[in-house]
Amino acid sequence: MVTGDNIVTARAIAHKCKILDDEQMKDEECCVLGPKFYDDMGGLVRKLKDKPSQIAGDDVPEKDIYEEVRNIRKFEVVKDKVMVMARARPEDKYLLVTALRNFEEVVAVTGDGTNDAPALTKADVGFGMGRTGTQVCRAAADIIITDDSFTSVVKACMWGRNVFDNIQRFLQFQLTVNVNALLTVFICSALMKGTPLQAIQLLWVNLIMDSLAALALATEMPKEHLMKRPPQQRKDFIVSRKMMKHIIYMSIYQFFLVGVFVFAGEYIIPEDDEFKSDPNQCCVDPGREYSIDGEPLWYAVRQVNGNQYSRHITFIFHQFVFLQIWNMVCSRKIHDELNVFEGIMTNWTFLVIWVIIVALQFVIINYGGRVFRISTAGLNWQQHVLAMVSALSVFVVNFILKFVPDKYGFQMGPDSVYDRACAQKQQVQQA
Repeated sequence: MVTGDNIVTARAIAHKCKILDDEQMKDEECCVLGPKFYDDMGGLVRKLKDKPSQIAGDDVPEKDIYEEVRNIRKFEVVKDKVMVMARARPEDKYLLVTALRNFEEVVAVTGDGTNDAPALTKADVGFGMGRTGTQVCRAAADIIITDDSFTSVVKACMWGRNVFDNIQRFLQFQLTVNVNALLTVFICSALMKGTPLQAIQLLWVNLIMDSLAALALATEMPKEHLMKRPPQQRKDFIVSRKMMKHIIYMSIYQFFLVGVFVFAGEYIIPEDDEFKSDPNQCCVDPGREYSIDGEPLWYAVRQVNGNQYSRHITFIFHQFVFLQIWNMVCSRKIHDELNVFEGIMTNWTFLVIWVIIVALQFVIINYGGRVFRISTAGLNWQQHVLAMVSALSVFVVNFILKFVPDKYGFQMGPDSVYDRACAQKQQVQQA
C-alpha cells in the first residue's frame, strides 16, 4: 500500500485490510516513509539500453534509455519486506514501480489523483478511478474503474487469468489432436501405403470439431482459486511444460492405441457375417490397402463388400474422433487437478456443444457414406461400443500423467510461476 497519509494511519489501515499481519505490525521495516525510502535507494539513474554500463545524457531519446534504481542491490534486500509506504510523493511512487520492474515483476497501480499519473504510466497496468479520479489520472491509466471499487480490480484480474487458462485449455486440446493426427497419418501411411484418415475426415476433425471445442473450452467460468496463485510473468510461455507433458504423452498413447487397431483390427474388431469375405473368420476384414511387404489386402476382399469403403477403416475414424471427444473433457483441467469432471454440470454451454459433437459424429458414421469415404453401412452396435470404450482409456492416461513430474515434459520456455509453486508444494508434501 502506497499512500500520502502518515505512517500511523497507514499502518492501521494496512492491518485492517490484512496487508500487514500481527507479526508484521511489530516489524518497523515493513512500513517506510516515502522520502526516506527514496534517499536510501539513491533515486533513479538513466542508462543506455544497448550499453547498460553507460549513463544516458539528457539529449538521448527516451526510447533508447531505461531507468534503474541506483542502489539496486539494497532494494533487492528490502523489496519483499516493505509492505506499506507512507507520506509518499509522486517521485517515491515512481521509484517503487521502476524498482519492481527492474526485477521483472508485473506491476499494477491504482490511483485517483494527478500525482499518481507518473506511476500509472510506468506500471504494466494502470487502474484509474472513473468517478473520483482526475482527468490527468484517467488519461494516464490503462483501465478505468467506472465504479471506483477495488472489488472490480479483483474481478478484472480473475477474468484475465480465466481467459488465459481458457486459451491454454484449447491449445492443449488442439495440439494433442494435431500431433496425434500427424503421427497417425505419417507413420501409418509409410507402413501401409495408404492413410487410415482421409482428407475430408481430417477436415471434420480440425475445422468443425475443433472449432466447436474452442467454443466449449472457452466458456469455463472463473473460480475463486484463480486468485490464490501467483501471477504470470512476462517470460512465461503460453504453452507451459505441464501442458507439453500432457500433449506429448497423450498424443503418443493415442497414436499407439489407433495403431494397434489399424494393424491388428482384423483380430479385435467384431463383424457381421454379411460383411465377411470368409465365413470362418471372427472379425472384420483388414482395411489396409497393402501389407508391409507390398501385398494387396483390401483390394482382395473389396468385391465381397459391394466395392464400398472398409468397415475396419471406418472404425478407426470413429475411434480417433472419440479419443478427441473424451480428451476434450480432460482438457478442462490444465493444472493437474485430479477431478476433471469438477464443475462440468454447471457449464451448460460445454455440455451442449459436447453433445452436439457426439451427435454429429454418429450422424456422419451412419449417414456420411461416400462423402466422408466411410462404409455406407456404418458400424454395428458392437463396433460403436468398442470404439467408445477403448477411447475412454484417455481418462486413465490423463490421471496417470498428473503424477508424472513436469521435468519429463518438453520445455518450450521457462516454467511459469504457478508451475514452479506447484512443484515446490509437491516436493514439500513428498518430504
